[in-house]
Amino acid sequence: MTTINHTGVLSNSSFVLPTALQPNQSCTLEEESLRVPFAVLYSLIFLFGLAGNVLALWVFLFLHLRHNSVRVFLINVALADLVLVACLPFRVLYHALGNYWPLGPYMCKVVGNLFYMNMYVSITLLGFISVDRYVKIQGVRGACCHRWLKGSSWSVVACGFLWMASLVAVVPMIALIEGNEEQGKCFQYKARTGARGKAYFNLLLVGAFWLVFVLLVVSYGRIALRLLRASRDKPDLPNAMRYSRTAKKSFVVLFLFTICFVPYHSFRGFYVQSQLSETSCKTRHLMDQTNEVMLLFSALNSCLDPVMYFMLSGSVRKAAVRAMARVLRAQTNPTVIVNSSTTELRRTSLSQASTTVLATPRGSIGLITNLHSTPSNPKVRP
Repeated sequence: MTTINHTGVLSNSSFVLPTALQPNQSCTLEEESLRVPFAVLYSLIFLFGLAGNVLALWVFLFLHLRHNSVRVFLINVALADLVLVACLPFRVLYHALGNYWPLGPYMCKVVGNLFYMNMYVSITLLGFISVDRYVKIQGVRGACCHRWLKGSSWSVVACGFLWMASLVAVVPMIALIEGNEEQGKCFQYKARTGARGKAYFNLLLVGAFWLVFVLLVVSYGRIALRLLRASRDKPDLPNAMRYSRTAKKSFVVLFLFTICFVPYHSFRGFYVQSQLSETSCKTRHLMDQTNEVMLLFSALNSCLDPVMYFMLSGSVRKAAVRAMARVLRAQTNPTVIVNSSTTELRRTSLSQASTTVLATPRGSIGLITNLHSTPSNPKVRP
């Protein structure tokens, strides 16, 4: 319909601006086809991550009783993974409800920030483990430093400082209002032209990740070379083949770390950069969907960490297998639990089994420790 406006110029009232040119038109970022797969995959990661890390904590706290730095680090990795998987049901709920968030913006910030905090805590702890292994196989100068690094004191201090620093960093992220919250939305792409501080902090975390990644490559590379050299130079040793196998297993940690975290952090810089500049709806949609897929791989690490524990440490693996076998036997043989003294009997049996299993160092941890203790003639007790 053509009309004459107050200036006397003809105008067409039926003319509508294209969607891309409408200033108030919202940009829909969610991909409907990915909603159900995300809900299903996050549910599976939650179930397997919860079961694996609860089992790992049970083994570390009650069966694997060797007080060393690696045990302290692995306990904290399992705790961080448990907090991370506890955030996943909220993502499942969000996708199951059609990408709708019913719990309010504050709860969204709590869940989102705790997820990222524990992801980077886990990454940092894996870096600590690699440094610990590298230092102990290469050796340190000075009796004081040797005693400090040989025990678990430094790992307790490092973990305590890491958790405190993480909480100090995440509390302001939760408390401060950014001004870009959307009612009924969570985990979506957000422009940060008015909240550049958090964008720069995210870039700092990306840099920290690549630092840890370099540490892992160097540490486990040097460890593997040292073990392979020992296997090659002393082929007549009873444990020469085990050195070779352990050297290959050292790359398992690096492989899992690469699969889970490298794709996400390779893309993360482009994602943050797009948040700091004016971008088209198509670009924001691409960034959002790519980020969600990459983040799924990062969450997968919470399932794979327990696999790494049991694969690399023979003592952990055998303690868990024997304890589970004992539980299964107790379920199939009801005479095991006939009186009130059974609880004490089972506790004593588990303690004796764990002591027997852990009396001899096994897996990569034991091999590395013994390799350093006798560098000229590596020897590991069978």
